[in-house]
Amino acid sequence: MNKVQKQNIIDSIKSQLDSTSTIYITDCSGLDATSTSKLRRECFKSNIKLSVVKNTLLSRAMDDVDKDFGDLKSQLVGNTALMFSKTGNAPAKVIKKFRKNFEKPILKGAFIEESIYIGDDVLDSLVNIKSKEELIGEVITLLQSPAKNLISALKSSGTKLSGVIKTLSEKDDK
Repeated sequence: MNKVQKQNIIDSIKSQLDSTSTIYITDCSGLDATSTSKLRRECFKSNIKLSVVKNTLLSRAMDDVDKDFGDLKSQLVGNTALMFSKTGNAPAKVIKKFRKNFEKPILKGAFIEESIYIGDDVLDSLVNIKSKEELIGEVITLLQSPAKNLISALKSSGTKLSGVIKTLSEKDDK
């Protein structure tokens, strides 16, 4: 591979690192062709881009990006595959599901919304990270709760003002 080809690959990796806030670094070595195809299909179904990269090219691309990858660069040893996703927990879910049948991929580290996670032992924590959509749903549910309580109080007490006041005062006492 000549210098121009290497620079093209570095530029490609750099643009992916720039445009994605969720990056997982994994080790997929030892998977046969059939297993690798299954992993790629699982990633595709979950809107995850999986690509195998050379550590030196990835390291150079990381140096050229305006993100602080911290200790993540120390994980660039051995075979390395990158998983790019828009959802913070999607790659962790795919890895966990895939490892029910296979020993790999092993999580080397992850960069999620400016946070850095190192090692395979954080996989369960990453699975439990909530996506932006899940958090918005929880906030909406919390905001709707007081209105639902008021409507319920109005329905249960009829249309009498005294019943509403009594119900609301009992609610405050609890």
